[in-house]
Amino acid sequence: MSVKIGNIDLGEFPLLLAPMEDVSDPPFRALCKENGADLMYTEFISSEGLIRDAVKSVQKLDIYEYERPIGIQIFGSDIESMKLATEVTAKTSPDIIDINYGCPVKKVACKGAGAGILQDIPKMVAMTKAIVESTDLPVTVKTRLGWDENSKHIVEVAERLQDVGIKAISIHGRTRKQMYKGSADWTLIGETKNNPRLHIPVFGNGDIDTPEKVIEVKNTYGVDGVMIGRASIGYPWIFNEIKHFMATGEHLAKPTISDRINAARRHLEMSVKWKGETLGVLEMRRHYGNYFKGISHFKEHRMKLVTTNESEEVFKALDEIEKIFA
Repeated sequence: MSVKIGNIDLGEFPLLLAPMEDVSDPPFRALCKENGADLMYTEFISSEGLIRDAVKSVQKLDIYEYERPIGIQIFGSDIESMKLATEVTAKTSPDIIDINYGCPVKKVACKGAGAGILQDIPKMVAMTKAIVESTDLPVTVKTRLGWDENSKHIVEVAERLQDVGIKAISIHGRTRKQMYKGSADWTLIGETKNNPRLHIPVFGNGDIDTPEKVIEVKNTYGVDGVMIGRASIGYPWIFNEIKHFMATGEHLAKPTISDRINAARRHLEMSVKWKGETLGVLEMRRHYGNYFKGISHFKEHRMKLVTTNESEEVFKALDEIEKIFA
């Protein structure tokens, strides 16, 4: 049976690209889409930034036809600002508006935004209701199990958010206090999915890094799909690898060194084109470690990739890597 968010048909068991700050930008999303991502979300965008027309926030609204279906994710702690930001966002015609109730980073959460709102569930429900009522687009939510070990109320929270009109929920299997430490706990994600009162899609997120793990959470917890974050950084192939394994029970051949170099090269080209030379080169650095993970005697080459400031020099370094390792 197909999974739907509003009228958007995502197929039988969709794979979602998680919204990741300074990662899920258009260049990265282009590679993930080519490699099988079914639904992607933008980096989270500050509601205050959108209202003030801040350049960085507005640039994050850039979406392209080939990315569809795509959701734009917004965050903030003020209900009125979030309503206004929703209206600004809707003008760029995304397919979905997603609310970030999951970011654990101190500068966000301590201002009551992101996962910070998990300390005030009535406000979370009120904000969600206001956003749903201010747009015709389907609204989804990304959140965590709770603020800490003593406040894991996700089953009830999901119900209340469904009651005010959200069309799907993605749940990261950790509390805010855990940040990204320890293992994700999928049992409460499963309980949320199997709550008989819940009829919206439930997507699970946290530690999905192999096709086998996807089969395990699908069969054990019955989730409607999975959201993949960190395992896709520098490794966009993960989506097709999972799909192939689910369809055939066999592993796709791993990308060759040449595949990895070509992906890194294209990623850098798009990054520089979209962000400009300085930022384009700088923000690519977080991807190289994963693009070339597991290659022995690679340290000095990696150092060159992450310390070089000019794209031309990085391209030369990639050519050199190809000569040596491919």
